[in-house]
Amino acid sequence: MAGHSKWANIKHKKAKQDEAKGAIFTKISKEIMVAVKQGGPDPDGNFRLKLCIQKAKANNMPNDNINRAIQKASGSTDGDNFEEIFYEGYGPGGVAILLAILTDNRNRTASEIRYLFSRNGGNLGETGCVAWMFDRKGRLTVNLEDQDEDELMMLALDAGAEDFQAEDGIGEIITEPDVLEEVRNYILDKGIEIQEAEVTMIPQNTVEITDLEQAKKLMKLIESLEDHDDVQNVYGNFDIPESILSQIE
Repeated sequence: MAGHSKWANIKHKKAKQDEAKGAIFTKISKEIMVAVKQGGPDPDGNFRLKLCIQKAKANNMPNDNINRAIQKASGSTDGDNFEEIFYEGYGPGGVAILLAILTDNRNRTASEIRYLFSRNGGNLGETGCVAWMFDRKGRLTVNLEDQDEDELMMLALDAGAEDFQAEDGIGEIITEPDVLEEVRNYILDKGIEIQEAEVTMIPQNTVEITDLEQAKKLMKLIESLEDHDDVQNVYGNFDIPESILSQIE
């Protein structure tokens, strides 16, 4: 799991700087609609929807937008039907890249994603080529500014978490996906605010990118993939040292 916290923090900083709120809201709306169609419109009985709503609020998405997405998915048969799929490929330096996709046109999306890979020094691979390098996990983050790191770690482990990491003032709690809700509720019951809760894909091992030009190409590929409307999440098994990353930022 080495490097995951750093990558998560990179994305967090990027999200803060990203002014394209409309695009972010569109992606979150898709997630909400899929969650509703899978588990119903009540977040108390649909943990995936609860996480989507939390993510929406963390991104300052208006309640009207959230409710509209829920109503669209729960009240009609003529709404958008999105297919959930994973695309897999390689980036500069042989980095493994896994994409979580929501699309209503698989052929169009595949063509566009293939183009983005080839344009930015990577290539779209076959199904199964890199997915085995990642583990599906639950992930919670807590701001450590007002928390004792050791105390939070013990709380997380007592709650059933399997790992805890701290980096750049952020505590990251890793769980099995099926106990994420239980761990989340345990932490919340202790009066600790959770910044983010999600089910994610974490690399088993990482590839260190120490060449500046290669790192620039990789980040350009990652950003172009993240900006695609159908890409909900980008996962990679890379680790870029701070000395290199600072030159890119």
